[in-house]
Amino acid sequence: MKQINTKSDESYITHNSSSAAASAPPAAASSISVKSTPEIEKKFVHHVYDAIAPHFSSTRYAKWPKVAEFLQNLHPGSLILDAGCGNGKYLGFNQDCFFIGCDISPSLIKICLDRGNEVLVADAVNLPYRTGFGDAAISIAVLHHLSTENRRRKAIEELVRVVKKGGLVLITVWAVEQEDEALVKKWTPLAEKYVEEWQGPGSPRATRVSSSLSLESIPESEESGLGGEEMKVCDKSEISGDLKEEKNVKNQQEYFVPWHLPYHRAEVSGASAHALATGLATKDDVKGAVVYNRYYHVFSEGELESLTNGITNARVVDQFFDKSNWCIILEKTS
Repeated sequence: MKQINTKSDESYITHNSSSAAASAPPAAASSISVKSTPEIEKKFVHHVYDAIAPHFSSTRYAKWPKVAEFLQNLHPGSLILDAGCGNGKYLGFNQDCFFIGCDISPSLIKICLDRGNEVLVADAVNLPYRTGFGDAAISIAVLHHLSTENRRRKAIEELVRVVKKGGLVLITVWAVEQEDEALVKKWTPLAEKYVEEWQGPGSPRATRVSSSLSLESIPESEESGLGGEEMKVCDKSEISGDLKEEKNVKNQQEYFVPWHLPYHRAEVSGASAHALATGLATKDDVKGAVVYNRYYHVFSEGELESLTNGITNARVVDQFFDKSNWCIILEKTS
């Protein structure tokens, strides 16, 4: 199979310099802010995947049938862009096609490189490919790690931008409607008060909290939602609080999902030591593991499709629910 040298052939890469961003006109300001990574993603997505990369990779080898079907049905010779390729398990899946992958995690990209894949480090909301470069693109289990609606929409726009007219884009995300409810009970729901931390001051959804609080400094007892004080005013407040809590559970979409890195893993002595020292990870002596929290925004039915409403050069050709994931296939129309 022909190899595309990403190290020397830069004809497909678009360069974005910091000086260009600094001199951008006011109209571009919102676009630049969307590309600025919120702290919650840096700490609880980027840092975590770099720390757990080898262990994570060892668990990621099975191909989802729906993704395999999509890749297998593409025309021979197609160039497929895998945005958020992880350990590269889909790269080269269809031997009649060419693959280029990218991921925000240098540690995962190194694993891909060691396997001989064509990859580079890149952000899903700012893909480094020229417009119309690929014949198809996939984004598998990536968008749920983006912490704002604007960033999730921007990632979809980027996937559409980098494929040719008529090109297909497959996107999968974790769903609110998880088939294994016991699994969800192991997740930590993030309360509304966290929103300001990752969206920034002035967010219409944000509630005011002390600027001195950080995500890891808030006691675990508060992470489940309502504080105890506002539920003890009177009987009427208790009823109202109970109803509010029930509504929050049903509508909950922001979570920390734990990853247990066993003590015997070699990487525990590296990044994990620093994470434990700084409070970004904890020890679970019962399970013999260092526990990392990964940020997830799980998607409700119709939410993924709604993010495409403002994208005028793409149409939805298929959408479906598969293995606790919402999935969508887009076609670029112009």
